[in-house]
Amino acid sequence: MIQPIRGWRLLDLRELWAYRELIYFLTWRDIKVRYKQTALGITWVVLQPLALMVIFTLLFGRLAKIPSEGIPYPLFAYAGLLPWQIFSRTLNESTTSLVKDHRLVSKVYFPRMIIPLSVTIAAMLDFVIASGVLFILMVIYGATPGLALMSLPLFILLMFMNAVGIGLWLSALNVQYRDVGYAVPFLTQVLLFVTPVLYPSSLVPAKLRMIYALNPMAGVIGGFRWALLGVGEGFSSTLVVSVAIAVGVFFGGVVWFRAKEKGFVDILGA
Repeated sequence: MIQPIRGWRLLDLRELWAYRELIYFLTWRDIKVRYKQTALGITWVVLQPLALMVIFTLLFGRLAKIPSEGIPYPLFAYAGLLPWQIFSRTLNESTTSLVKDHRLVSKVYFPRMIIPLSVTIAAMLDFVIASGVLFILMVIYGATPGLALMSLPLFILLMFMNAVGIGLWLSALNVQYRDVGYAVPFLTQVLLFVTPVLYPSSLVPAKLRMIYALNPMAGVIGGFRWALLGVGEGFSSTLVVSVAIAVGVFFGGVVWFRAKEKGFVDILGA
């Protein structure tokens, strides 16, 4: 009988560490399965954001004349698409991860949190690879990062916490309500246009800024551009809200996941 852990041990890091080899195995499995029997392999990690960058540059940069805060629009767009692509991919794959691994979940015990966590870690490898293209674009366009670059790990951590936290919420919900798995791809497409990926956050009216900051990725993408390119807002009230949202989403996701974990075997094994 699997029972939820109570009290301050809801996030049991020692238990996760004890199963670190399983985390490694599942992460490596996700990477291999994703690119198995593909002609281009891991090159798709680079081609996807590059293709979107070209399309959005033509539509929004050339035709719609969306401002890009004084930097070339291709660089502006790619710097927003890079964290967004990893975040959206993580949500889509984390949501269905428990259902896809239902045989593993229903046959042997291990911390179930490992499954959506391994999906996020695998996506972070894609993030590292695709980041190389961003630095190449920065060299091409002559963009030199300043001291703000030292804050980049903070925004990467916020992206990771958002991806893991929301992934835990959605994966647990999807076990009971499979509609969630169908709704998430649509919702991530909608969320793309209410996140400062294709346009600067400065276009958002001042009276709506605090509401806009409730978007968990708004502060991340704005801060990501600020740290690398020196444009937009860095440490501001919007970032404070984003940090609070990320922390709340992460720990709320852990609590929710642990509370629902005891019923996974009964539902998935039925």
